[in-house]
Amino acid sequence: MPWDVVIIGAGSAGCVLAKRLGEAGKKVLVLEAGGSDSYFWIHVPMGYLYCIGNPRTDWMYRTRAEPGLNGRSLIYPRGRALGGCSSINGMLYLRGQSADYDGWRQAGLEGWGWDDVLPFFLRSEDNADGASDLHATGGEWRVDHQRLHWDVLDAWRDAAVAAGLPLVDDFNTGDNEGVGYFRVNQRNGWRLNTAKAFLRSARAPDLQVQTKAQAKRLTFEGRKCTGVIYDQGGKEHHVSAKEVILSAGAVNSPHILHLSGIGPADHLRSLGIQIQADMPMVGANLQDHLQLRCAWRLQAGKTLNTMANSFWGKVSIAAQYALQRRGPMSMAPSQLGAFARSRDGLATADLEYHVQPLSLDAFGEPLHDFPAITASVCHLRPESRGHVRAVSADWRDAPEIAPNYLSTIGDRRTACAAIQLTRKIMTQRPLEKFGPEEFRPGIEAQTEEDLAQAAAQIGTTIFHPVGTVAMGSDGASPLDARMRLRGFAGLRVIDASAMPTITSGNTNAPTIMMAEKGAAMILDDLMSAQNV
Repeated sequence: MPWDVVIIGAGSAGCVLAKRLGEAGKKVLVLEAGGSDSYFWIHVPMGYLYCIGNPRTDWMYRTRAEPGLNGRSLIYPRGRALGGCSSINGMLYLRGQSADYDGWRQAGLEGWGWDDVLPFFLRSEDNADGASDLHATGGEWRVDHQRLHWDVLDAWRDAAVAAGLPLVDDFNTGDNEGVGYFRVNQRNGWRLNTAKAFLRSARAPDLQVQTKAQAKRLTFEGRKCTGVIYDQGGKEHHVSAKEVILSAGAVNSPHILHLSGIGPADHLRSLGIQIQADMPMVGANLQDHLQLRCAWRLQAGKTLNTMANSFWGKVSIAAQYALQRRGPMSMAPSQLGAFARSRDGLATADLEYHVQPLSLDAFGEPLHDFPAITASVCHLRPESRGHVRAVSADWRDAPEIAPNYLSTIGDRRTACAAIQLTRKIMTQRPLEKFGPEEFRPGIEAQTEEDLAQAAAQIGTTIFHPVGTVAMGSDGASPLDARMRLRGFAGLRVIDASAMPTITSGNTNAPTIMMAEKGAAMILDDLMSAQNV
C-alpha cells in the first residue's frame, strides 16, 4: 500500500508537516538527505560556527561568480540534517511585516493576508512573554529572550534612537520599525530546532523518518505524481504515495523538480532530462537578503573579539555556558536588531540591521584581535531576481545558484543609503565613549559611486533564499494559493521556495507558518475529497 504522504526534507517546514499530518492519522514517510541532529554543535547556540561549512550539517553550496559582487562567489549554507536550516541558522524569531502578507493577498493569493496567516504563527508558538492577541503559549516553538548582555550593544541601541529610530520591545506585531533585542528560538540556553520541537514530540505511530535518503526524482503517471525515487547508502529505492510534498528548501525543491522534468524545457532538454512540463518559473524568481557587513574598530569596551582571543576569556566563556547556559556560547549570531527606512516616503521599513559585538574578515575566518562591532544591514525588499538551475541530469551534481545581487539601480541606491544611515548611527553621542573607527567599508568611500562599489565588495548573503517555486494567481506561477503544483495532482511544494516575494525579516518563522497553513490545507482537502 502506498504512503498517504511522502515529505521530501525534514527541515523547518518538513518537521512541522510531519507532525501535523502524522497526528491526524495519516501514514507519513519523511525522507531527509542529511543525517541525524545528534551532533553536539547543532544544539549549542554558538555551534553554528562549526555547522556552517561542515559537510555533516551543510550542503556546502556556493553561488556562481556574481557580477554585482565584483565577480565573487559566496558560500550558500543550507542545513543538511534533521531540522534542516533550523539546525544551523541564527535562531531569530521574526515574522516580517503585515504588509508582506497583505501584499500577497492583494496580488491574488486569497487566504494569505496578515489576518489570515496570524493564526498559523500562533498555532505552534510558545512565547516567554505570555499569551496576547499577537502571541501564544503552549506550542512547540519556543520564543525566548537572549541570555547575555553587552554594553556596546546597549549603546548602539541608544545611538539608533538618537538617530531617529523608535525603541521597540517586539518586532513581531506586524510593524517592525525600530530598534531592540531579537527574540530567539532557544530553550534554557540550548538551540531549539524543528526536529526537537516537532518530530520528537509527535504522537504518530504511522510516521516514519528515513535519514541519509536523498531524493533523485519524482515519479508520475500522466499528470499525477505517484512517488519518489531516492538514494540511501548507494542503493536506489522507490516509494509510492497518494501525495508528495517537496519541503527541501529554496535550492533543493526546484532542483528536484528540474531532475524530474519540470522546469524550463529548453534548458532541461539540453541536459538530457525527459520533459514532464515546461514551467519556466520553476527555479526562477530567486530572492535573497544581501547583508552589508559594516564594521568599526573600538578604542574602548569589551567585545567578543577580545574575549575569544584571550586564554582566560575562553575559559570564562566555557564556564559561563557549562554552569549557567549563559554567556557568548548561548548567543545567536546577532543579538541586537533594528528596522529602518532607507529614505523618506516609504510606507514601512526596508532595512534590517543585525548588530554584533565582534568582527571578522569573512564567515569561517578567525575573529579580529582588536575590539570591534559589526552593524550588518540588508535591504528587505530587493528588486534583483536570480535563479536556481540544474546543471546536469545527475542528482549528485549541485545546481547553479545565481542570486543576481545588486543587479538593479534601485538595489544599488538602497545599498548606498544603508551605509550612510549606518554611519549616521555610529556618530551619535551614546557611542562616543567607545571611540569607533570605521574600517569596513572604510571612510574613503564617500561618493555614491564609491559606496556602490563598497557594497559590491562587502556584501554577502544572510542566508534567506526564497521564491524559486512561487505561489501566484497567474498561470505562469508554479503554485496556486494552496501550494499545489499547477497542472499536476498529488504534488505540493511547502517551504520558503513557495513565497511569491521575500518577507521583511528573517525567513524561518514564516516558513514554519507556511507549513502550519499547508498542513491545514491538506487535511481540509482530504476531508473534502472523502465527503464527495
